Amino acid sequence: MAELFDAAAQAIRKDELCAVVTVLSGDEIGRKLLVRREHMADGSAPAVETTGSLGDAALDQAAIARAIEVMEARRTTRVTLPVEDRECDLLIDVHVPQERLIIVGAVHIAIPLVSFARELGLYTVVIDARPIFATQDRFGHVDELIQSWPDEALQEMKLNESSYVVTLTHDEKLDTPALICALDHPVGYIGALGSKRTHAKRVTALREAGVSDEQISRIHAPIGLDLGGRSPEEIALAIMAEIVQVRNRVKEAGR
Repeated sequence: MAELFDAAAQAIRKDELCAVVTVLSGDEIGRKLLVRREHMADGSAPAVETTGSLGDAALDQAAIARAIEVMEARRTTRVTLPVEDRECDLLIDVHVPQERLIIVGAVHIAIPLVSFARELGLYTVVIDARPIFATQDRFGHVDELIQSWPDEALQEMKLNESSYVVTLTHDEKLDTPALICALDHPVGYIGALGSKRTHAKRVTALREAGVSDEQISRIHAPIGLDLGGRSPEEIALAIMAEIVQVRNRVKEAGR
């Protein structure tokens, strides 16, 4: 059990998505199993890592499968699983990483977008290599302001399911490398500002860089829900609304 607790503590310190499964009934009551997933850089299926056991191989396998579903929904859940000739009550306690909105481009839309995200409890990051835009005077309300090339900054971050990345610069030198980096990780949302024509050019550039059509399909473009707005504040609201919609659909799918 000490090994499991150490592994769980390590995962939580690293802010990883993980789950601790605890048996609530039967002969195995109190037994625990830690389930973690390691996402592969090549985009292949995540590798599942476990620590501990619930005392029965069949129960372990059923619990792992259910824990993965519950982790996708990002909510702690109590479940009853049929195992051979009996039922077993389990608590699947999920640790969800801090949700972060990572904004590439310290443009005017980013100012209200940071405000909306903070109101919804997201940690906010703005990245821009241009010091004239990425200033504390403009972004005194952001949690983290990074003056760097966006792709370099993203490579230093631990991007996961609770990370939401938006590119707003309209500058291919900044947006495209950032998108390539984000698409190599299991981020919960990727959105790119620009018209359909702009996005078509972006898709061509991404394909030339070796990005697959399956990866490109993850990009929300044009970004945001169609609320009919045109002002920076209205566009920011549309972006935040789409992120909330995607986040809630993920939770709903995991029920």
